[in-house]
Amino acid sequence: MGILWIVSSGPGSTQQLTPAAMKAIALADVIIGNAFYLDMLEQLLKNKQVIRSAMGKEVDRAREACRLAKDHTVAMVSGGDAGVYGMASIVLEMVEREFPSQEVIMLPGVTAATAAASRLGSPISGDHVTLSLSDLLTPWEIIEKRLGLAAQMGTPIALYNPKSRGRPLNLAKALKIMLTCRDPETPVGIVKNVFREGEETHITTLRELAENDDIVDMHSILIIGGEESRIWKEDEDVKGIITPRGYHRKYVY
Repeated sequence: MGILWIVSSGPGSTQQLTPAAMKAIALADVIIGNAFYLDMLEQLLKNKQVIRSAMGKEVDRAREACRLAKDHTVAMVSGGDAGVYGMASIVLEMVEREFPSQEVIMLPGVTAATAAASRLGSPISGDHVTLSLSDLLTPWEIIEKRLGLAAQMGTPIALYNPKSRGRPLNLAKALKIMLTCRDPETPVGIVKNVFREGEETHITTLRELAENDDIVDMHSILIIGGEESRIWKEDEDVKGIITPRGYHRKYVY
């Protein structure tokens, strides 16, 4: 029996791939994944059997990877970290139910929240919450409940899947919930296409974004600051967002 690697490809650039992920891709006979992520790794896929799949075909993709792994070394490529809104859970469920003897090796990667945070400064330097606004798999009423509780916590919140053509109003609903508990001047960072071609970084406030969220699209991730988060400026130029960890309360610097 072969090996099934679950490879986290990070935000897209091969420079954010871990050495372990690159080694797994090099050792694999078969590479399978969403075409969007595989296209960004094209230079690493030469002389491989490559199976490109589409959004919405996750179950079929997981089953095919498990089937092929009976006789081959297979790398299932998942964007970001496969264990954070990625392919890890569905692949492991498939192994559990249909391929119980299959060897699986899971490799971590850079998830969108930490990738975006690195472009914004240090907005999630301590406790924080990650939530997805996609209601394809989670009912909206559950997402609303989680948003309300997260807003009350006062910690930074990273929002995945904030807005798309299929769910254009979810972000506006989420921001309205945030404003019931958060200061309207709370800093918000938006990063589009992080570490990919066409990258954009925007820093605004909760109030300003609620008034106009046109800058957000399906390739964006949002980080809403916490109670102590602040916009970092130098000579009136915005440089980023800082969420203190608390050293300022213990040490003088």
